Amino acid sequence: MTEEKIKEGLSKLVEDLGKVKKVLVVHTDYTRVDFTHLVAKNLYRFLLERGLKEFHTLNASGTHRAMKIEEFEKKLGISRNERGVFFHNHEFFNPEALAFVGTLPADFVSEMTEGDLEEEIPIKVNRILFEDFDAIFFINGTVPHESTGFSGGLKIVIPGIASTEVVDTFHWAAVLMGIPKLIGTVDNPARKIINRASEMIFEKIKARSFTLNMVYEEEEEVIPRALYIDEGYKGFLRAYEKACELSSQLHVKYIDRPLRRAVQVIGEEYDEVWTAGKGSYKLQKPGVMAKGGQIIIYAPHIKRFHSNPQMDKWIREIGYHCKDYVKWYLKKHPDFNKNVAAHVINVRGAGTFDPETGKEEFEFDVILATSIPEDECRAVNLGYMDPSKIRKEDFMDEDSLWIVPGGKYLYDLKGRRG
Repeated sequence: MTEEKIKEGLSKLVEDLGKVKKVLVVHTDYTRVDFTHLVAKNLYRFLLERGLKEFHTLNASGTHRAMKIEEFEKKLGISRNERGVFFHNHEFFNPEALAFVGTLPADFVSEMTEGDLEEEIPIKVNRILFEDFDAIFFINGTVPHESTGFSGGLKIVIPGIASTEVVDTFHWAAVLMGIPKLIGTVDNPARKIINRASEMIFEKIKARSFTLNMVYEEEEEVIPRALYIDEGYKGFLRAYEKACELSSQLHVKYIDRPLRRAVQVIGEEYDEVWTAGKGSYKLQKPGVMAKGGQIIIYAPHIKRFHSNPQMDKWIREIGYHCKDYVKWYLKKHPDFNKNVAAHVINVRGAGTFDPETGKEEFEFDVILATSIPEDECRAVNLGYMDPSKIRKEDFMDEDSLWIVPGGKYLYDLKGRRG
C-alpha cells in the first residue's frame, strides 16, 4: 500500500469533516513498529488546510513507560516545533488525568471468565477524550495478540488509555481465559469486555470519532498492507473485523511439527522483558513447542524486567510461574498487582503446580539471553544463556527455528490451518 493511496483515503476523510480547529490523535506507542508516521503526518497536513489550530496527540501506552519527545517525533513523523502540535503521554497512574465513565457488572465479568473472576470493573479512561475536540482519530494496528486475540480496534481505548486498575483487572481476566484460547481469535471473551467498556466510553465522547486501523508486515522494513477507516463505535468493530481477516493471512506462520528450540530475536523497540515476553506468547499455541522444548528470548540490549521500579520489584517478588502457582500465590497475597500476575503467567506459559508438594512442572522452558545477569534470571524462575555465545548457525537444524523479527508473528501447526 503506497503513501499516495494512504493520502487518498485521508483526503476523503478530511473533506467530509469540513473546517476543524482542534483535534486529538490517539496512537500506538514505541513498542509498535508500524506506519503511524505515514498516517499522522499526512493527516496533520490535510487538517492544516482546513484551518487546524491545535493538533493534540495521546500515546496509548497502557502501562508501558512514557515516550520521549524524540520517540513521539519518530512515531508520528511530526516535529514538536510544528504549528499547533502538542504531545501527551497517557498517565495511567495519575487519578487527576482520568475520568470515570461507568462500571462493568460483576455477573458479566464472571460470565466472560467462566466464573474465575467475580468482581465489577470500574471503567476509567484518560479524560482528554471528553474535551472539546472537533474530531478524534484513533490510529491503531492489528496483529495477533495474547490478551485480546488481535491487537488494534478498540484495544487502543481499553486498555490503551485506561486507568491502572482497568489495565490490571483486564489483563488478569484475559490470563484466566488463557493465551491459547485467545490469541489469533477475533471474537472472544476478552474482546467482549473491551467492546462493552468502549461502548460506554463512546456514548460520552462529544467529538466525531474515527478509527484508522492499520495492517502491515514487518520484514527489514514496515510494509503497509491496508488502512481501514470508519466512524464511531460500530465503525471500530467493522474496521477491526476486516483488519483481523487480513492479519490472519499475513501474521500467522505454520510449521510442520513441534519445535525443540526457538530463538526469538527481539528488536530494540522491546527494551524490557515486560514487552519482549511476546517472544514466548507467540509460540504458545498447543503443540507448537515440543514437551520440554526451549523458547530463547535473545535480546542483548535488555537490562531489566520492567522500566518502572515498582513493577520491576513486583516481578522479582513473585517470579515467573504457571497459572496454578500464581492463583495459589494470590490467595496468600490478595493485594498483589494483577497486571504483573498476568504478565508472569503469560511469559512462563502452561504448567501445573501442586501446593502440597510445592512442585511445579512446565510444558517448555523459557530462557533469557539478555544483559540481565544469570543469578537474577534464575531468581525469577527463568533460564539463562550468555547472549555473546548464541550463534545463528547453531539453530539451523530441523527441530529449531531462528525467528527475525522476534515476537511479531504467531506460530501454529499446519494441521490446524483453516
